[in-house]
Amino acid sequence: MTSSNETVADIARVFRGTFVHSTQNAALEILEDTVLGVDTEGRIAFIRRAEEVAKLSDRWGFRISDVRHLGPDRFFMPGLVDTHIHASQYSYSGTALDLPLLQWLNTYTFPIEANYKDLDFSQDVYTKVVKRTLKNGTTTACYFATIYTDSTLLLGEIADKFGQRALVGKVCMDLNNTVQHYKETTDHSTEETNRFIDELLKRKYGLVRPVVTPRFVISCTSKLLDHLGEIAKNNDLHIQSHISETKEEVDLVRELFPDSESYADVYRKHNLLTDKTVMAHACHLTDSELKLFRDTGASISHCPNSNISLCSGMLDVRRVMKHNVKLGLGTDLAGGYSPSMLDAMRRTLDTSKALTIQDPQYKTLNFEEVFRLATLGGSEALSLHDRTGNFEVGKDFDALLINPFVPDSPFDVFPNENIKMILEKFLNLGDDRNIVEVYIAGRRVVPFQSV
Repeated sequence: MTSSNETVADIARVFRGTFVHSTQNAALEILEDTVLGVDTEGRIAFIRRAEEVAKLSDRWGFRISDVRHLGPDRFFMPGLVDTHIHASQYSYSGTALDLPLLQWLNTYTFPIEANYKDLDFSQDVYTKVVKRTLKNGTTTACYFATIYTDSTLLLGEIADKFGQRALVGKVCMDLNNTVQHYKETTDHSTEETNRFIDELLKRKYGLVRPVVTPRFVISCTSKLLDHLGEIAKNNDLHIQSHISETKEEVDLVRELFPDSESYADVYRKHNLLTDKTVMAHACHLTDSELKLFRDTGASISHCPNSNISLCSGMLDVRRVMKHNVKLGLGTDLAGGYSPSMLDAMRRTLDTSKALTIQDPQYKTLNFEEVFRLATLGGSEALSLHDRTGNFEVGKDFDALLINPFVPDSPFDVFPNENIKMILEKFLNLGDDRNIVEVYIAGRRVVPFQSV
């Protein structure tokens, strides 16, 4: 609710209705008959009980007649945070899932990513993936692109044009013995990473930032990893990569870096494990590695669709939580076949239930906990929780307007079902048809406008 220290600002939008979100103390908080105001900077100015609307009108200077009533059928929830998605793999999502990770990369991923030298090809795919994820409610995306700087800058431009909050990474890899033409030299990767960062920051996009992106340990030399750690530190940037996705990968890292205690220790030694680091998968981390994550403030992106689709492993979310490691969810397109964070939530529950089948004493996750992981948890994993993740005063208004009664809705609502039940139905059965409006930093970005 509104702080007593709030300052009066110009109000751009005021909504009255039901809001659902997560807080530090509650995985799910339902605020019915509530009034929320968004200022002209796109931030939440107040969120109070509806009976206070007259006082709020006097204090903030908006007209009561301008308040938009959601009605009893619709509600707002926070925007979804995809902590790990490969924008460059969108063109073949839903296909090519017949191989384990390392063979899958060599057979499908690297040859496709080599096409992103072509800016026309890049424009087509990147426009489609940004629009598709926005329609599915992804207000914040942490993107892998490719090794090509100019097309990666194009991804940032497209995300900015459509209003998506995005961390965009130029992939770095100076080792690739399978697809010889899809790799860089160490010096070229370093130079192009610096060029990418300088150019993207120079453009001063409001919601798009660079993220330092070593692909993973087995595709980077120690020298390149050192350079990337230094670049991230000197520019105070986010870092993203992969870790312990498969046992085969873990074994390779042990062979390549015999002087390191573990996979996580390789990243630590190269200054790539920080409180702005997010590592995808982490299926096979040891307890000591999870302690290292906690101590450094690094986070994990849980990508259950990909983990299952490529038969990589199953992350024990309860174990990660027990170690107090920051955790969000990711689609990992196209290892994960769906661009929807709703799918990531469902597969998270499925994985948790599979672990319960293996061990009946295991405590299965509930939908409220998974809801938190996809919203506030994701913002914490990306160190963006001061800007987004829930409906706290001072944060940007990143929100989805959900209509369970939209024509041709994929699920039905029956009399006497409360908001909690309807939310659970939407999370399990809903899709982009139910997401009728998407807001990012107070700007309505879906339905799409001419841009």
